[in-house]
Amino acid sequence: MLKVKKRERKKEAIDTFLVSACLIGVDCKYNGKNNLNDTLIKLSDKYEFIPVCPEQLGGFSTPRPKAEIVCENLAKGIIKVIRENGEDVTKYFKNGAYQVLKIARLMKIKKAILKEKSPSCGVYKIYDGSFTGKLTDGSGVTTELLKENGIKVFNEYDLEKFL
Repeated sequence: MLKVKKRERKKEAIDTFLVSACLIGVDCKYNGKNNLNDTLIKLSDKYEFIPVCPEQLGGFSTPRPKAEIVCENLAKGIIKVIRENGEDVTKYFKNGAYQVLKIARLMKIKKAILKEKSPSCGVYKIYDGSFTGKLTDGSGVTTELLKENGIKVFNEYDLEKFL
């Protein structure tokens, strides 16, 4: 069980990050589970985290069917996200990404730690759209939007540099 301790706000400025809610133990993954990351929990003593789930913010419930990016040409602004049954759910992913960007702007957050491989949050790798578990180079919808707007995005494998 994750224990949440109340923390007094320090007078000196501390770095604030947007963080994929699943990484801090929120059950918001497509399958209704989480990706709790112990290193991230340790870092919560040193940094402030604002949890976000772009897919829930975009209008999806939890649990939900898997989705993957099948078409990505970011140079032309083209992206398509589908479910395994072929349903185009791109608009939900884009809506969630814009909601996360809105939070970042409102709170003046310039850094994010997001979940690798996710069609929303992947930083360097995403699933290739074949629903076979194969990875390809690429970023999720939210990650791309945040980077386009000057927000530095890390994944859970980058956490050692913050210890």
